[in-house]
Amino acid sequence: MSRLTGLYAITPEHSGAPGALAEQVAQAIAGGARMVQYRDKSSDTGKRLDEARRLLSLCRAASIPLIINDDLDLAERIGADGIHLGRHDPDPREARNRLGSDAIVGLSCYDQLQRGIHAQEVGADYAAFGSFYPSATKPRAAQATPRLLIEACKRLAIPPIAIGGITPENGLSLVRAGARMLAVVEAVFGQPDIRAAAAAFSALFQHGDCDP
Repeated sequence: MSRLTGLYAITPEHSGAPGALAEQVAQAIAGGARMVQYRDKSSDTGKRLDEARRLLSLCRAASIPLIINDDLDLAERIGADGIHLGRHDPDPREARNRLGSDAIVGLSCYDQLQRGIHAQEVGADYAAFGSFYPSATKPRAAQATPRLLIEACKRLAIPPIAIGGITPENGLSLVRAGARMLAVVEAVFGQPDIRAAAAAFSALFQHGDCDP
């Protein structure tokens, strides 16, 4: 598996025309997104399947991974590149068994380094920490600090990923603290120029990581 680094674009909840989300993701990829997560909590199974397949095709053409949020059945059905799991989702070892040894399995570790250590122990490929800043996507999320990323760099062999309220203006400090990827929703997909927004995040990774 290639080293995970750069912008991790997470899709917003979407109820627009078929194909509209795929066009938005295409713009994020054109701006330099290095991984995409499909996140949709709706109960419309047909819509979710159609969108996930469209995004997988896009990501495959760009040679970047498509990760499915929470839904192991959907990830397995479309042959996604991986799964992102939270505290109430399936065991990551089950995900590994179902998706295969090459799949990317990521875990939400919130503001807890110990959860990152556990993620590594159970075979996860990355540990996502946050929220680092107030987030409209998850306004009640636990708050993490850049010090957590510094400690994660010291303790973990898997890459730490930062999420939560991140913008191009506040993201550089997280990269310098050790975030290998910045996971972003609103500051990419909520912007009038998605490609330019993604490019602004991509530029932050010209700076070294684990260098507080």
